[in-house]
Amino acid sequence: MDWRTTALHAKCSAMSALERLLLASIHDVSPRFEDEVNRLVDLLDPHVGKRIAMLVVPNHWGDAPIVPGSAFAARLRRWAEAGFEIFLHGYFHRDDAQHEGALARARARHMTAGEGEFLGLSREAASARIAQGRALIEDVIGRSVDGFVAPAWLYGPGSLEALAYSGVPIAEDHLRVWSPSEKRDLARGPVITWASRTQMRLASSLVAAPIVRRLPMRVLRVGVHPPDIHHKALVHSIDATLRSATASRTPGRYSNLLAA
Repeated sequence: MDWRTTALHAKCSAMSALERLLLASIHDVSPRFEDEVNRLVDLLDPHVGKRIAMLVVPNHWGDAPIVPGSAFAARLRRWAEAGFEIFLHGYFHRDDAQHEGALARARARHMTAGEGEFLGLSREAASARIAQGRALIEDVIGRSVDGFVAPAWLYGPGSLEALAYSGVPIAEDHLRVWSPSEKRDLARGPVITWASRTQMRLASSLVAAPIVRRLPMRVLRVGVHPPDIHHKALVHSIDATLRSATASRTPGRYSNLLAA
């Protein structure tokens, strides 16, 4: 085997790795869940290192603000400087919009435990919250945010319109990752996530995780939440999912998708 063949094999291997990415994220990064977030970082680190997207809530439920100059703000900046991606994750993570119609109200209240903040916002209200959240987080980390993810992965028409003009490079929902400004999909497929609000949700998420991770997707996304760390079964499932995924996928960053 000459050097040309060796180089070709190396190039093909690199391309194959890029085609099968693993993207990991931690949701609800907030002073309210500081201990849980630190433990989740420790759980994910052996599998993906610093290739973690931190989904940051500026003021969780209106009473857990990120204060510039605080210890948590300093921690957030260190994560950004270490190579973690920093996403804006709503502003309050609480749905305070007035929804029209019984179906919309039921969806907002029961499917998301009242946390689908961007489901019922107008374009103007969504734009204002995105701008306010970006200004705070970017001041703390000293650079632009890497993307935006709406709480509960739920977007209403006004929020989608606001995102398209926001300049945010990447957004995601439960079924896809896309570029709002370029109006193109970057990856498709369901995200693996866990739930613990009820025993039924916990059990169903434990069943779903090994099924979804075996689907033939180019990009596999795994999203974890602070309450997950309090349930041994979920911790075991998260660890098993990441261990299995990294056997055949390359841990990456959402920004890798923009270059694809």
